[in-house]
Amino acid sequence: MIYDIIVIGGGPGGYVAAIKAAQLGGKVALVEKEALGGVCLNWGCIPTKALLKNAKVYQEILKSDFYGIEGISKKELKINWKTMIKRKDSVVRRLVRGVESLLVKNKVEIIRGFANFIDNNIIDVEGQKIEGKKIIIATGGKPQIPNIPGLREAYEKDYLLTSKEILNLKELPKSLLILGGGVIGVEFATLFNSLGVKVTLLQRSERILSGVETEMADTLTKHLKKNGLVIQTNCQINRIQGNTVVATVNGEEKIFEGDKILIALGTKPNLKGLEGLKLETDNRGIVTNEKLETNIEGIYAIGDVNGKYLLAHVASAEGLVAASNAMGGDEVIDYKAVPSCIYSFPEIASVGLTEEEAKEKGHQVVVSKFPISANGKAMAEGESVGFVKVIADQQYGEILGTHIMAVHATDMISEAVISMELEGTAEDVAKAIHPHPTLSEIVMEAAHGITGHPIHI
Repeated sequence: MIYDIIVIGGGPGGYVAAIKAAQLGGKVALVEKEALGGVCLNWGCIPTKALLKNAKVYQEILKSDFYGIEGISKKELKINWKTMIKRKDSVVRRLVRGVESLLVKNKVEIIRGFANFIDNNIIDVEGQKIEGKKIIIATGGKPQIPNIPGLREAYEKDYLLTSKEILNLKELPKSLLILGGGVIGVEFATLFNSLGVKVTLLQRSERILSGVETEMADTLTKHLKKNGLVIQTNCQINRIQGNTVVATVNGEEKIFEGDKILIALGTKPNLKGLEGLKLETDNRGIVTNEKLETNIEGIYAIGDVNGKYLLAHVASAEGLVAASNAMGGDEVIDYKAVPSCIYSFPEIASVGLTEEEAKEKGHQVVVSKFPISANGKAMAEGESVGFVKVIADQQYGEILGTHIMAVHATDMISEAVISMELEGTAEDVAKAIHPHPTLSEIVMEAAHGITGHPIHI
């Protein structure tokens, strides 16, 4: 069978690319060895957000007295982890069925199995040979497993887990060690700490969330510690012994113990099955240009496997561009306004440059910050931790970056993304009439701070 497009991998990049290519008139096959939706839908983005909602509700109930709700016995409250997992699985199943129905509706042929390239156009899937005029590789990534003494043994004995296994624990651990203070580590730390688990997060560098705007990372660190999370920075892991981690902290060897250990030390691209190709790769993944083309004509690579941005929404955007180009289009991907989100309590969302990055690029910048504690809706909801910071070019007022730390920050960041995509200015945002009372007003207030002075502070 010869297809116009073969997509390898059914994650948020792959299935979107397959649908787009089919909508453009292509005969399309999608090869997937596991569940449709990939890591994001089955073991990442969606299941963690479902469990974070459970944790948020639990925390709200614990604060019921603050809201004037009486009669709830805090002593009788307990976590039904099995029911939480059941709800998470139900959400995932419904969305997976939705993805499959979309593929079928768009007449994409779904081929189950692992894909091995025979040459640039022919693929073997469990003994079945299929041929594609163009190929889109969307094989994703997997957890990085460093060569730490005792790690493999701990994994085999179920003491150590990846982000995949921890979502299917049969019971909630009493204590948890998290190796890594990046986005994944912080989100899981937020989740389990909010459910009453004793969480210790071990970070090699001097602060968590090294890629996040400094003030926001520092503010979140203080807030997490205030809520009982133990964060140990400058921590060099030496070895793992069963359910304990032996590490060096400021020159002194220390032992950390937990019922379970979560490893969250980054990801690496899934390149297995691609050995039959002579693809150019670097330390991040498959090298691609702005059209998502690899060094081999007719072969594209999108999502985590190219290592540019390990974000589901970027994979989907790349999938649309790659599919269009594979079907004869001439599109390029624009990474100027890529939002990043952290689903902590409160959330953090950013797009564009930080103040330091903007200055390094030669901009004369003006920065405006507005606290969430001065926002009426936030006060009404009992939320007071966080702020928005807008960075703009002093000469023209063009918005260079927006960073939000607040409840619902991940929803609000889209306003900044659109503004930057349209090369909007702080004056444009300030003049736009925002609904009241809403949290989104903090963005408007910060924009007023760029052009003059905020109104409500």
